[in-house]
Amino acid sequence: MNKIILGDNLEILKKLDSESVDLIYIDPPFFSNRTYEVVWGDKGEVRSFEDRFSGGIDHYIAWLKERVEQMRRILKPTGSIFVHCDWHANTYIRVQILDKIFGTNNFRGEIIWQRTNAHNDAKKKLAVLTDTIWYYTKSDKFTYNPQYVGYTDDYIEKVYKFVDANGRRFQSVDSRSPNPRPNLMYEYKGYKPHANGWAVSFEKMEELDKQGMLIFPKEKTGRIRFKKYLDEMQGVMVGNMWTDIPVLSSKSTERIGYPTQKPEALLVRLIQMASNEGDVVLDCFVGGGTT
Repeated sequence: MNKIILGDNLEILKKLDSESVDLIYIDPPFFSNRTYEVVWGDKGEVRSFEDRFSGGIDHYIAWLKERVEQMRRILKPTGSIFVHCDWHANTYIRVQILDKIFGTNNFRGEIIWQRTNAHNDAKKKLAVLTDTIWYYTKSDKFTYNPQYVGYTDDYIEKVYKFVDANGRRFQSVDSRSPNPRPNLMYEYKGYKPHANGWAVSFEKMEELDKQGMLIFPKEKTGRIRFKKYLDEMQGVMVGNMWTDIPVLSSKSTERIGYPTQKPEALLVRLIQMASNEGDVVLDCFVGGGTT
């Protein structure tokens, strides 16, 4: 449980049991030929860095591919993998590694993480503000938990513009049924139904009335509407464009000095999205230890 293993990750991966891991996240060295990831400077670290990049992109892909092959082996049939990369090699990684090892039918998404909105050399060239996180599963049966983010202040002011006596914000929602059904054609407290009928049964309407969830118009010719409270909403369901998780600032309490450290919020979302409590999560490129 909760082990940190020091060693060549390929050799360690070969020793792990098949189908023993629920989720894998890797943030391997990007194909940038930069030495910022050489932190300690010992012979083993320097040699490892040089081995990855000495033969160009083909050598780099071969180096990563044999590791991903082992990752697929140790993933459970319901397991998922996230591969974090940037523009230098993201296309090669998808086409030459992930599509071949996991199959195009198990491709689940391309997450675009906007890690910054400013760049020093933006006046000289098109600024690169994003990373790519490839999302694959081992089969068509996998763990997926939708993630949500809060509404913006502007959205709340525009949509949840009513406030009740208790200070709770709510919006007024149409009570019309999208499809006409006989059991939805009833009159309620003198208010006639829409042409399609109400959206809920008579029993449900009474229940909502007791809960104070109905909005009654002054005139009987008007339509009853429903209250939808802001504090009962989960928020906006997350898609594949992630702009709400900033890179760590120089003053962040999370910072440990690791050059390419990723924010905890990024890993929290990935782990909660593709695993459940008690599942086994593997990161075989530990980096700064965020996972």
